[in-house]
Amino acid sequence: MERRVTLITGASVGLGLAIARRMLDKTEDHLILTARASSLSRFEKENLHESERIWLRPLDVTSEHERKLVIWEAVEKLGGVDVLINNAGISYRAVTEHVRDEERNYQMAVNYNGPIALSRLVLPTMRAKRYGRIVQISSAGGFMAMPTMGVYTASKFALEGATEALYYEVRPFGIKVSLVLPGFINSDGFERVVLTGQSNLAFDDPTDPYHPHYRYMSDFIGKIMKRAIATPDSVARTVVRTVNARYPKLRVPGTLDMRFLWMMRRYLPSRLYHEILYQMLPGIRHWNKRQAALINNDPGRASARGQLPP
Repeated sequence: MERRVTLITGASVGLGLAIARRMLDKTEDHLILTARASSLSRFEKENLHESERIWLRPLDVTSEHERKLVIWEAVEKLGGVDVLINNAGISYRAVTEHVRDEERNYQMAVNYNGPIALSRLVLPTMRAKRYGRIVQISSAGGFMAMPTMGVYTASKFALEGATEALYYEVRPFGIKVSLVLPGFINSDGFERVVLTGQSNLAFDDPTDPYHPHYRYMSDFIGKIMKRAIATPDSVARTVVRTVNARYPKLRVPGTLDMRFLWMMRRYLPSRLYHEILYQMLPGIRHWNKRQAALINNDPGRASARGQLPP
């Protein structure tokens, strides 16, 4: 077939950038590399420039106008998008009690609504060609949850469910759909996790009941990511192999630890699985002790009367 057209979201940094470089090296595809308008300058710093083979386009995946604009241009000038790699994402760190509606909605808009809306836009030309590849970048949060990451996990659970349905829907048209699930990656990605307004206050306030949750989980995740064997480039290799596979799987583990976690979730009895993970939480013995100490010092804290989240 003619040169494929591949669109990658969130391509100016991290895993998205690594995927772009791998696609340039291992394929002959015409690449549409996208990022928020404010991040486009990063491409120049990474020595990626517009050329016969590369388009650089602004794309905020939460913007319906920008989504339609970039897909319309690809259809009009290139015949459509043949490979869609939905990589752009955001991660809020907060316990459920510390997430406001606007923060929850934005998390879902970036990690779920955007990828599914883009998938919908590229499907007509893929069906007409009877060829297409859609790869959603998920994570361990797509099938397991961790405290302080509930709203992020919800967005990935939603993405996984919708993508599984899409896998069945478009398979008769020759379109292959996959989820690549990275685990812990040795990168500075954990530093880009966003605290909500309330979680930021609790993180800095030792008297907050949830302070141990943030303190211990943040240290734990940071240490694991710094020690991880997987890198953005190693995960990018998996993504490119998935794109080029004749019969790609629906779910593709992106790292070795992901394979281990997936096996745990699949084969351990549910009650045992959850108990093991709970006992493995960093500093778990201190989480409830802090709350008990606060109530003992201030019995008024034990009353829920009149207490509603701000």
